[in-house]
Amino acid sequence: MLGINKNQISAIGCVLNDQNRPLKERFRALFTLKNIGGAEAIQQIHNCFKDESALLKHELAYCLGQMQDTRAIPILIGILKDVTQEPMVRHEAGEALGAIGDPNVIHILEEYSKDCIPEVAETCQLALCRLQWLQSISDSTNLHRSPYMSVDPAPPADIADVKKLKEILLNENISLFERYRAMFALRNIRTPESILALSDGLKVGSALFKHEVAFVLGQLQEEIAVPYLEACLKNVEENEMVRHECAEALGSIATPNCFDILYKYLNDSKRVVKESCIIALDMCEYENSSEFQYADTLGKVAV
Repeated sequence: MLGINKNQISAIGCVLNDQNRPLKERFRALFTLKNIGGAEAIQQIHNCFKDESALLKHELAYCLGQMQDTRAIPILIGILKDVTQEPMVRHEAGEALGAIGDPNVIHILEEYSKDCIPEVAETCQLALCRLQWLQSISDSTNLHRSPYMSVDPAPPADIADVKKLKEILLNENISLFERYRAMFALRNIRTPESILALSDGLKVGSALFKHEVAFVLGQLQEEIAVPYLEACLKNVEENEMVRHECAEALGSIATPNCFDILYKYLNDSKRVVKESCIIALDMCEYENSSEFQYADTLGKVAV
């Protein structure tokens, strides 16, 4: 990003790393650093992994992956290896290593594809599949560019039949990578039928799978998914990783009904759910503000 010097990046990093600042301000600082990129921004993000918020730390790892800068690899490997970190943070570090796409991390991903935490193991298995897929394509022109400006953990399937894609998505006997491919194909089709098919994915599979379905529904920002996301958020028996992602998806959809739903869970017993609702409400306010006319993502808003 032109016109940003080291001192300015450091100042944004101070906002990110200040535990006395509101969480929404720290998230905005994080996404600003992601958009700036470069070694200094990566260092400021790295400094924040000592924070107590699992939600924030998982978002740090996500941003490092989306930046696709190999200088972040040692940081992410360290987080993946650190068993004192929360599972959702370690999972995000594994996914970020897959997003960067460097084959040098294959041995690390292989090691942690057998991790005792299912979310971590499944994530590393997916990341390995993505790296294998990257190695199998003949040139970069075959890369699938996400219409949502995200680096996805799997490419979309080359299938246009929503019924067939739904069958793959919900079939737990099929590999997780192929189910993810069906998921992203359904997202890209973006019809009421495909969105309802995705919404059914919130009812089956592992916590990792359901949390990704919720993330994709948030990208789509379609009101038709709200009842499914609400049902999952209100289910206190559901994994907190899934519930948190449902809250953030509701924040992205940002209808008046989403405001009402999120306010109900601002005092949830699970910290990550509570904090997700805080961030989601900020997203709701942003999506409905005049600022949205001038920026494509929350991260582009000035801190």
